[in-house]
Amino acid sequence: MKSKATLKQIAKELGVSVSTVSKALNGSPEISEPTKQRVQEYAKLKNYKPNVIGLNLKNRRTKTIGVIIPNILNSFFAKVFSGIEKVADEKGYKVITCISNESSEKEINALEMLSNGTIDGFILSIAEESQKNQKFDHFTTIINEGTPIVMFDRIADEVNCDKVIVDDFESALNATEHLLKTGCKKIALLSSIDSLSVGKLRAQGFYKALQNNGLKVDENLVILANDNEEFNKRIGGFFIKNKPDGVFALDEHASVTALKLGIQNSYKIPQDLSLIGFADGVWSRRMTPSLSTVSQHGPEIGEVAAQLLIDKLESSEETFTFTTTTIKTELRQRDSTKKIY
Repeated sequence: MKSKATLKQIAKELGVSVSTVSKALNGSPEISEPTKQRVQEYAKLKNYKPNVIGLNLKNRRTKTIGVIIPNILNSFFAKVFSGIEKVADEKGYKVITCISNESSEKEINALEMLSNGTIDGFILSIAEESQKNQKFDHFTTIINEGTPIVMFDRIADEVNCDKVIVDDFESALNATEHLLKTGCKKIALLSSIDSLSVGKLRAQGFYKALQNNGLKVDENLVILANDNEEFNKRIGGFFIKNKPDGVFALDEHASVTALKLGIQNSYKIPQDLSLIGFADGVWSRRMTPSLSTVSQHGPEIGEVAAQLLIDKLESSEETFTFTTTTIKTELRQRDSTKKIY
């Protein structure tokens, strides 16, 4: 069986734009007859299926949404997926899920595999490797071929599509200020996701909170690592050497590790050490003591993302505007912080 060509491949081979190929295949009067004939003959030769990709959205329907998530072990993504599935089910859409496992190659393969007529549009959060290398061409290619994308949480500003985010900067600022209000003087900033856009925004929120309160950053109290392995190497001896009285952890791994090490180093929590994590998995409620967290409202993010995509798919508009929707987070006070009433 011959593989199907894409609009971009045809355009490249013939030395014309993707738009010209699309218009030629649709018989547009804007395109000259010789060009139309050349494009259509080449498309036929390359097994291009015009009813699959490149046509107006309303002309192709599988009633299926492709979801690409970076990490199956992260409870946040599971919660987002539950929101996507809820809205998809209500609207009569099926969902196909792929895991990029933080790999650009797997992300690209999933996009290419599903955009060849299997699905109508994508909802996705960008793989760590893609964010680290700042490579987002594969998303633009899919969008240019007529398949809409909605990004959530980890996004690329340069890709023109709908996005659903949480207020990472503001919520980090508020969480840090909460620790300051409870009397913390030496607050540590701990992250194992510094290569991610959300990690950078949360760190900026922490720095801004200190600045707003006239405090200088003690770099000895800051660990910004790119992954769990690097974080684990750098956290050893941290609590004995630096003696923080507060911790703001930007991700699940840093949150859990900090709480465990605090207890191991005989800190009374929250009397000697207050902790806030940025996540809200089941573990944060079940740990002893339970962990105060910034809750990201994952199901709501999924619901909004699914609604945005389905609105695009069912619209009769030929051109679209794109929006970025911000979902507010919530600080959930548990046993790892002193109470403010």
